[in-house]
Amino acid sequence: MTNHNRFSFINPSKSPFFYGYIVAVFGSIGVYLSMPGQTIGVSVFTDPVKNALGLSRNQFSNAYMIGTIMSSLVIGRAGVWFDRYGARYVAFFAALTLAVSLMLCSWSVHMSEFVQQLLNIQSWWIPFLLMTFLFFMLRFSGQGVLTMASRNVIMIWFDKNRGKVNAVSSVAISFGFSSSPLWVNYLIENYSWQGAWQILALALVVLSVLILQFYKNKPEDHGLLPDGTDVKEEKEIKLLAKQYTLKEAKKTRAFWMYGLILAFNSFFITGLTFHIVSIFKSEGFPKEDAIAIFLPASFVAVTISIVFNFLSDYLRLKLYLYLMIFGGILASVGFLFLATSFGVPLLVVGFGIMSGFFAVLNAIVWPRFYGRTHLGAITGKIMSLLILASALAPTIFSLCFSTFESYRLLGYLGLSFLLFLGIASIKANNPQ
Repeated sequence: MTNHNRFSFINPSKSPFFYGYIVAVFGSIGVYLSMPGQTIGVSVFTDPVKNALGLSRNQFSNAYMIGTIMSSLVIGRAGVWFDRYGARYVAFFAALTLAVSLMLCSWSVHMSEFVQQLLNIQSWWIPFLLMTFLFFMLRFSGQGVLTMASRNVIMIWFDKNRGKVNAVSSVAISFGFSSSPLWVNYLIENYSWQGAWQILALALVVLSVLILQFYKNKPEDHGLLPDGTDVKEEKEIKLLAKQYTLKEAKKTRAFWMYGLILAFNSFFITGLTFHIVSIFKSEGFPKEDAIAIFLPASFVAVTISIVFNFLSDYLRLKLYLYLMIFGGILASVGFLFLATSFGVPLLVVGFGIMSGFFAVLNAIVWPRFYGRTHLGAITGKIMSLLILASALAPTIFSLCFSTFESYRLLGYLGLSFLLFLGIASIKANNPQ
């Protein structure tokens, strides 16, 4: 007990109500404050930072892509750390690493100028390599480790109520992420982009202290059970679930089918979002119409997330898998026939369905299918697939348009991939 609660004044066993709800609150805050390492948090800084460093938009974007790919290659190791050391320490050091990364980002111009003077070289390669490394740090610690550890620690504290808790958490995080560009932009306009990053770094330091106090690795460490079940009833509970290792999980069809549909979502949504204005322009739509799809798509996504997170405690997740594939098909058809009267509505609905089920499956499926013991290693592997897919998407979308002067090929490729997933997922059953 003492080792599990080291450096913390909070004792979960003495809480007047089930401590898992405290974990859910602070875990959600942890995911939300990973925002500076997420695409939505970085995008606000793009123009002022690239201009200050003397980088073109392509150079800045390529640095971001390379840093993200580098992160995807090593994020699996963080999952192993999660299983070995627990959520508290992994999330704590991730928050501190993200804070240090943000401070370094705020000093990036000075560091670039110092290196160029030291080497007596005036080249765009210096700020490019510097930002590639900093983006790797941001993406690895923020989008990768802090997000994974904070989401997993919530899932570990719940079992039968996992879907209900994830519903509330997902919606809160979704609204938080959606509003973040507004207040981050306010910080930039009032305190400069350097000051904004430094303020965010300070917030991450505060978060690291909260993590050490309120994150608890698992309920069993404190004489509790998931969902707050009375310990006296422990013998009556049939804990028959096999605890899969990553190696064992990778041998099941479900691991790859669910992983691939989540990766397809990351690829398609990232590519679409990154090039949304260009995609709509190529089909004869103005910029205003392009941007307008996000609000109704978000409404569909939040509705799907709330309803099906709650129902996930009672329904088979294979149904969710096929509904997400169906959403992908709608989005791909809408993407292909964007210029028609039904193109945009199909794209919006498909976009929303995929995003909604992503929030459900990415959190629920892994502990239910493979247990909690090796959850870090398993979700770390999945996270690497998602990060890699999102990193490659903008470049592949751009390459398609520059080569064929149209994005439609991606719609056909998407439909072909989803057809393959639909057939291959017939036997993607829960391995339990």
